[in-house]
Amino acid sequence: MLIDRHTDIAAEKTKAIMTTPERMQLREEFLEAMSQLVSSVTIVTTDGPAGAAGATVSAMTSVSADGDTPTMLVCLHHETTAAPAILANRCFCINVLGADQVEIANVFASRAAAPGGDKFAAGPFEPMQTGAPGLTTALARFDCKLLSDERIGTHHVMIGAVCKVSGLDGKPLLYGNRAYQALA
Repeated sequence: MLIDRHTDIAAEKTKAIMTTPERMQLREEFLEAMSQLVSSVTIVTTDGPAGAAGATVSAMTSVSADGDTPTMLVCLHHETTAAPAILANRCFCINVLGADQVEIANVFASRAAAPGGDKFAAGPFEPMQTGAPGLTTALARFDCKLLSDERIGTHHVMIGAVCKVSGLDGKPLLYGNRAYQALA
């Protein structure tokens, strides 16, 4: 309870601070600078008692290959349907998209309509070891059990223990300068 209360207070303070003109300018400068970074485009998916959900994510990275198991980090906005579903299901799959998978990236980013209203109809998915849906055509799939979650501002920072990895050859779909890109 204390953590939730602390998180709510921190979120309210962040919201209040960001409304000052100086902070709004800092936010715009931050977003502009961040647009210069290039990152892989992924779809993070989950399934279980809370149901299936997924979102397009570029804030994903490895934490460590060493220790008991490799670990991955993913950041999800708290208002996505995927964030609370992952917290309830306690698992997720990070699907690294190929350069030819812009359409499915847009579906899971809610920039394009999902076929029949079902995001998972946009591609061939199969259940991974944890039960999370893995995109069979993804360049890489990291099937993870949720180890930890921390709400920071508007996002959940989630760390997962990797249970299974699979991959294909190909060029990754990238996001930078506010647009999808591919390696030349």
